[in-house]
Amino acid sequence: MASEFDYDLVIIGAGVGGHGAAIHAVQRGLKTAIIEAGDMGGTCVNRGCIPSKALLAASGKVREMRDEQHLKAMGISLGSVGFDREGIADHAKNLVGKIQGDLTNSLIRLGVDTIRGWGKIAGTQKVSVQEGSGTRIITAKDIILSPGSIPFVPRGIETDGKTVYTSDEAIRLDWLPEWVAIIGSGYIGLEFSDVYTALGSEVTMIEAMPQLMPTFDPDIAKQAERMLIKPRDIETKVGLLAKKITPGFPVEIELADPKTMETVEVLEVDACLVATGRIPATKNLDLNMVSVETDRRGFIPVDEHLAVLRGEEPVPHLYAIGDANGKMMLAHSASAQGIVAVDNICGDSRTVDYNAIPAAAFTHPEVSFVGMTEPAAKEKGKEEGYEVASVRSYFKANSKALPEGETDGIAKLVYRKDTGEVMGAHIIGIHAADLIQEAANAIAQKQSVTELAKFVHTHPTLSEVLDEAYKLAMVTA
Repeated sequence: MASEFDYDLVIIGAGVGGHGAAIHAVQRGLKTAIIEAGDMGGTCVNRGCIPSKALLAASGKVREMRDEQHLKAMGISLGSVGFDREGIADHAKNLVGKIQGDLTNSLIRLGVDTIRGWGKIAGTQKVSVQEGSGTRIITAKDIILSPGSIPFVPRGIETDGKTVYTSDEAIRLDWLPEWVAIIGSGYIGLEFSDVYTALGSEVTMIEAMPQLMPTFDPDIAKQAERMLIKPRDIETKVGLLAKKITPGFPVEIELADPKTMETVEVLEVDACLVATGRIPATKNLDLNMVSVETDRRGFIPVDEHLAVLRGEEPVPHLYAIGDANGKMMLAHSASAQGIVAVDNICGDSRTVDYNAIPAAAFTHPEVSFVGMTEPAAKEKGKEEGYEVASVRSYFKANSKALPEGETDGIAKLVYRKDTGEVMGAHIIGIHAADLIQEAANAIAQKQSVTELAKFVHTHPTLSEVLDEAYKLAMVTA
């Protein structure tokens, strides 16, 4: 470390991305500090991945034990099944506390200096930290920005945190409304519809786009609607914009035509979850101190090496990772970016292959995907002069899904017909979130269906669903 700097590396934000970057930086020999004004662990640990999966796990058990037909098929019968809302909420809260503590202690053990306060850019290779009523300046050879994100609340929607709220409040499970509207049908909306219906709430899902789950592969979205929406106490309203939402008892929701903005319907519900995505928490970083401008949504521009851009040129010694740059707003993407940014700081030249990063909705059953949807892959093939094909395999004949009584589901593989290279994989079914990793690895290594079809999969396992897809693709490739 050059003597004029307090640290080799200062990281603003101790979420999953910042934490991963700090650990890797220490392993690479950098004297490192991490600055955090809020909860250690950021969105993932405190308001996202961890508490939401705890709620999904607990409510999923309730759903499973109340499915008399499913249990009867396996020779099992139960009496009445009850649950304690506070107990389920405490399960999530306690898990958050444990992981938050583990994360904090891991930084201490490694010798990372943890500074509690609001970090901002104070100039080139300088960070100001507001601690209580005082402010101090820290210098660093390199700086990584990892401030995370906050829920996006569209114009016209008023939240009170009780009757109209975002996922940040929903994970506390303070109460169970009899009838809850969910604005948005992405990951957050799908997962909370799973939790609410398992615990007895009626749900109305409102989606402004012409179809549900617009970011998913169309075939998977269709299957998800059949498996996760229609059999449950969920009403859907598609192609309608929530123009105005007023908190209270009841909550009043004005639904409008997205094109004309004319009100076409007014709903009165007990509660409303606004699940319209997230935006970067970049407002108060003082990026103007290094003449950097965010885009209109607040995302920090970066190059392929995650260096912050000033116009077209990278700002020396300044990087941005995770939700702040908007490349892929997933916890594991932030973690990967943190490691890559540190490697670039240390003189390597590394990038992130976002096409090979999988994603999942942890519903019951799960939905997962990696790579391109079939329409996107066909568009790319048209532009570059090759044909794209797809195959499906089914859980209904799988020797592991059968004894589990979980045979509803498909795996869809998208690939190039000329080379057989896998371009995308999309799965809905039991443990889909675990199964997708094999396809993600295949995409990362640019493997062909011909290669993959020769691999031996354990029998009987769910992995054979993908094995069957590879073999089907090999026949048509």
